[in-house]
Amino acid sequence: MLTLGMLIVFIVALAPSLRIFAEQQNERAQLAAEVEAQRELVKDLEQDVARWDDPSYVEAQARERLYYVKPGEFSYLVIDDGQTPVTESGLPISDEVLTTEVDWVDAMLSSVFTAALTDAPPSEIVAPEIQEVD
Repeated sequence: MLTLGMLIVFIVALAPSLRIFAEQQNERAQLAAEVEAQRELVKDLEQDVARWDDPSYVEAQARERLYYVKPGEFSYLVIDDGQTPVTESGLPISDEVLTTEVDWVDAMLSSVFTAALTDAPPSEIVAPEIQEVD
């Protein structure tokens, strides 16, 4: 019986230390993963820096980014390739100026006056009717 009691006291005394040890091991593993990710990033960046030591890479970057050409060469820059630009959703971008069909100034002022001059709680306030501009 005494041995069982000593074992229970030993477990109760040791449990918080084991929990802290497990948390530290988890944190250590996470930090090791972060260090490895940073090493990979540094390796990639060092490769990018090493590319700039190659004259052909520098020339290609100057041609691509800055549109540089060598003496005697001709550069052609195509501005309109005949394709219709599209939005991220795939819809074509209009080349016409669009106007709104709602008088937004009237709607904004109505909203401000309603919010400022009412004593009703927010749950009872409804949006004003919007009139279309002719």
